[in-house]
Amino acid sequence: MTTKVVAVPVLTDFVKAYDVRGLVPEQLSADVARALGVAFAEVIAIPDGKDRVVIGHDMRPSSPDLSAAFADGVTARGVDVTLIGLCSTDGLYYATGALDLPGAMFTASHNPAKYNGIKLCRAAAQPVGQDTGLAEVRDLAQWLLDGRSGLPAPRTARGTIEVRDMLADYSAFLRSLVDLSGSRPLKVVVDAANGMSGLTVPAVLGTAAGLPPLPLEIVPLYFELDGTFPNHEANPLDPANLVDLQEAVRLHGADLGLAFDGDADRCFVVDADGDPVSPSAITGLVAAREISRAREAGERDVAIVHNVISSAAVAEVCREHDATPVRARVGHSFIKTEMARIGAVFGGEHSAHYYFRDFWFADTGMLAALHVLAALGEQERPLAEIARSYERYASSGEINSTVEDQSSIVERVRAWADVRRAGIDELDGLTVTAPQSAGEMWWFNVRASNTEPLLRLNVEAGDRETMIRVRDEVLGLIRGAAAPARDEEELPE
Repeated sequence: MTTKVVAVPVLTDFVKAYDVRGLVPEQLSADVARALGVAFAEVIAIPDGKDRVVIGHDMRPSSPDLSAAFADGVTARGVDVTLIGLCSTDGLYYATGALDLPGAMFTASHNPAKYNGIKLCRAAAQPVGQDTGLAEVRDLAQWLLDGRSGLPAPRTARGTIEVRDMLADYSAFLRSLVDLSGSRPLKVVVDAANGMSGLTVPAVLGTAAGLPPLPLEIVPLYFELDGTFPNHEANPLDPANLVDLQEAVRLHGADLGLAFDGDADRCFVVDADGDPVSPSAITGLVAAREISRAREAGERDVAIVHNVISSAAVAEVCREHDATPVRARVGHSFIKTEMARIGAVFGGEHSAHYYFRDFWFADTGMLAALHVLAALGEQERPLAEIARSYERYASSGEINSTVEDQSSIVERVRAWADVRRAGIDELDGLTVTAPQSAGEMWWFNVRASNTEPLLRLNVEAGDRETMIRVRDEVLGLIRGAAAPARDEEELPE
């Protein structure tokens, strides 16, 4: 009789720069989650002087067992656990802020059902990424999984586990930050994509948490929690996943539509015609509101953080409101760190992550949605008209190209820019801006993926024709053609 040898997962394959994201159970199993729980207690909780960790999870079938295994690992090191059960990622962030505890959220966000993952943070939602503890957590967990010598005995007896429901507290806190009491009545279609907003939207925008009713009529789409995603993927970045929402907005004559991703930390918006509103426009809209609120509170120096691929309109809006725009690298850990460093009131990413100082500098799609509803409800103009104030330029969207030698192609693009005497900065990838002598407005950013042989291109220009010309010329450099002649339908508009 032969004994089956089970391969030990290699954690570097799926513990990424910002979080854990792997196949279940081939990569992320109960044993792996338990080892990561032990490591999180040893590397983050105990050194930070915390004797308790808060854990939440999404609606994926594997999430309850994985989060329980993680809790078992944490308590094995003498650290207590508070389980808050089903929640959105920003619900977990709320718990870490309100309770002043480090936390773990079990979710794979918008990834397909066969995946799961973990987002880790210190108390008050401070990020745990590759350079802020995640590498150490990964390495210690791998050491344990490989069966090497055990850790010293825990400092105390096994920790305890308590179960606590924080949905009502989370809902009341968000409602306290945006006043909708004076809003005109609005009809809102919400596509939860069978993700966690199916739980949070009724609690925040409805009366499920025992809060007073708002002047909103919610038309629900796919509110049933189902981590197999039977209707469409919970990834609103893909236009195919917005089709049902767009049709429902037009069918019901709604004022707007909201789409959330699987863990409900991102929110996408469509107007009454079903047309998507750019996340950069939402960033500008919310920034203007947060700047005004800070001014009313007596603040003089107000800053807004945005990433390098946000529209140029975001910085313009900030300056028009006498605030300071600050560029940051793409990625939540960079945005949060920069916001905390300068005390920025708000931050936005073109991926529809929105960050708030009043929410421990963490991202919350629900709070952004409340701001959009308030902005629309306090005036009679339709959302499309409001959005035009913030959508000033033609954008390509993000275009990915598979390349084998990223660095040499970036250098090719740099040489192209040098010949044209274009502006260059390297805060995140290569950002090239039109030379003043060109007499036109355009810029583009080329960034290499950290995990795949991809180059990501974003182009923006003063008009659509210029955007297409610059887009195609740079794509020709990236993909090896002098002047790509492609059907317009193949590339983002």
